[in-house]
Amino acid sequence: MAPPPWWLRREVLVGLALGQFVSLLITSTGFSSSELARRGVNAPTSQSLLNYILLALVYGGTLIYKRRHLTVKWYYYLLLGIIDVEANYIVVKAYQYTSLTSVMLLDCWSIPCVIVLTWIFLKTKYGLRKFIGVGVCVAGLVLVVFSDVHASDRAKGPNPLKGDLLVIGGSMLYAISNVTEEYFVKKSNRVEVMAMLGLFGAIISGIQISILERQELRSTHWNASAILPFIGFAVAMFLFYSTVPIILKICGATMLNLSLLTSDMWAVLIRIFAYHEKVDWMYFVAFAGTAIGLVIYSYKGSKQIAEETAQVTGAGDEEAATANRTAQVPCVGDDGPSSNKEFASAATASR
Repeated sequence: MAPPPWWLRREVLVGLALGQFVSLLITSTGFSSSELARRGVNAPTSQSLLNYILLALVYGGTLIYKRRHLTVKWYYYLLLGIIDVEANYIVVKAYQYTSLTSVMLLDCWSIPCVIVLTWIFLKTKYGLRKFIGVGVCVAGLVLVVFSDVHASDRAKGPNPLKGDLLVIGGSMLYAISNVTEEYFVKKSNRVEVMAMLGLFGAIISGIQISILERQELRSTHWNASAILPFIGFAVAMFLFYSTVPIILKICGATMLNLSLLTSDMWAVLIRIFAYHEKVDWMYFVAFAGTAIGLVIYSYKGSKQIAEETAQVTGAGDEEAATANRTAQVPCVGDDGPSSNKEFASAATASR
């Protein structure tokens, strides 16, 4: 039976759909952080604390209920928690100094970082078509910059240079966090990774809040306008963290970061329909360009699809042959090598 066209393959459609879902979520967190900064609330670690607590309670409870043992050493999760907490802290802190548009644009620096890290540590292979897709996506973001300059409506922060440098540093930490998380998800499972990230993230955030943000939390006037953005940020981040491991397992860290490029375009649509603001026509061209880049990156030729299908079929045939040999020789009961080959073939197909 002939394989379906590449654009109808389940992993392509699911990857693109989930990518845009998390892009909308990250847009929501950006607006929540921008709103809190506008109201003078400067507590970036406190914004992330509730998200980590939710992750620890939901996924940690599931882990305990199923009585699963850790497949990755706890101190690796501790390092992941430190990197993730500081990445969130730095990027959210940047909203105090620069504009929402600048933060979302400069986030794209994580893409080349992710490509380099996955190539070095995860041995991910990137063909020419992948780089073309990345180039088209980044070109779409460049159009957004030109649109801001052309429209002359880009909001400036009190210290744009400091804010931009914070975003670049945070993007590099996000890249390290995403690649590490991709490795853990493929080595372990999503529930364990989210539970341990939530546990150590909550502990690290609590320590950091007690040192850096106690005075800020005391001086904040807690009313509905301050509490609602906090809750909105936490819920959006919880959904974001819950969805990211699925995308990492299906498509990898590079596809995730490319999908997040469209968050700036979704922010534009929110500005149009929620705030009734006028935007430049280049935004729509940039959105279309980024979408085309994602499709190009996700494209798999018929030869590649045939190779993946052959690998999976070959693994199934080998497993069946091994089962027949085992049935004929009752004394032999170890099917470990066949299982390992099947796992390797499945991992290759998922990539």
